[in-house]
Amino acid sequence: MKQITTKELEKKMKNNENVNIIDVREDDEVAQGKIPGAKHIPLGEVSDRLDEIDKDKHYYMVCRSGGRSGKASEFLKAQGYDVTNVDGGMLAWNEYVEK
Repeated sequence: MKQITTKELEKKMKNNENVNIIDVREDDEVAQGKIPGAKHIPLGEVSDRLDEIDKDKHYYMVCRSGGRSGKASEFLKAQGYDVTNVDGGMLAWNEYVEK
């Protein structure tokens, strides 16, 4: 499974690279703040919402610490998606969050 640190992801965003982020945390966690522009799809809904994920795009998967997003990454990779897990998740994210 491909991994990226939050620092590397922050750098890509600051360089205005086109990043697609999916946050797989639960509603109450996302309500506390998410990475700006991230799409919220709770882990338990990923398999039912594949139509919202474009196979022609690359996605960065994020959760609280990296565990759930790792599971989502493995699942999506097995379905033919190009994904990278954000190591450390939101606990390691030091930049601005949107609510």
